[in-house]
Amino acid sequence: MNKRIEDIIAETRLNEILHKNEAEKQKNTVILTLAIIGAVAAVAAIAYAVYRFVSPDYLDDFEDDFDDDFDDYFSEDDQV
Repeated sequence: MNKRIEDIIAETRLNEILHKNEAEKQKNTVILTLAIIGAVAAVAAIAYAVYRFVSPDYLDDFEDDFDDDFDDYFSEDDQV
């Protein structure tokens, strides 16, 4: 009897509907995964932009001070 039910299901559109639901579930899973990856990438880009453009440029100041000190040190030795 179980075989007969499977045959009836196979002959009807119910089989197509069941397989369509499986395909839609897989499609929805892929879309959800891509949406999560996109959201994480967007948050990372925003965090980087905030860090890059809003944070103080203390490393640039350090580099400028180092260059000035370096130049001052060697210019004094050259004059002596």
